[in-house]
Amino acid sequence: MAHQGEQFMSTKSRESQRVARHRRVRKKVRGVPERPRLAVFRSLRHISAQVIDDVSGKTLCAVTTASKEFRAAHPDAGNVQAAAKAGELIGKRMKEAGISAVVFDRGGYLYHGRVKAFAEGAREAGIEF
Repeated sequence: MAHQGEQFMSTKSRESQRVARHRRVRKKVRGVPERPRLAVFRSLRHISAQVIDDVSGKTLCAVTTASKEFRAAHPDAGNVQAAAKAGELIGKRMKEAGISAVVFDRGGYLYHGRVKAFAEGAREAGIEF
């Protein structure tokens, strides 16, 4: 029995909790050829995303702040401004690939901070979701 004021420690790590949330969301979110899935991954230093057609299992286009071309233009890649630029870049690449609408897969992360900035950057580039 815990004493007054003691906190119970979770037995699951934050990453395993995020993966469980992601699996729960993925039960409903599915990318089809007409409207592929825009999946986001966020690490401490970078953010990356890929546009996936789940029917064929193919990645149609991708972007990461860890790439040399992105780092040359934006040396600090782990902040909200870099996430917004990455969103604009993936939006541009999707337009070049002929994709105008996607379903957004936030990967189990809260729609806040860098994930939100990335999504808004893609929307500013003309992508609908």
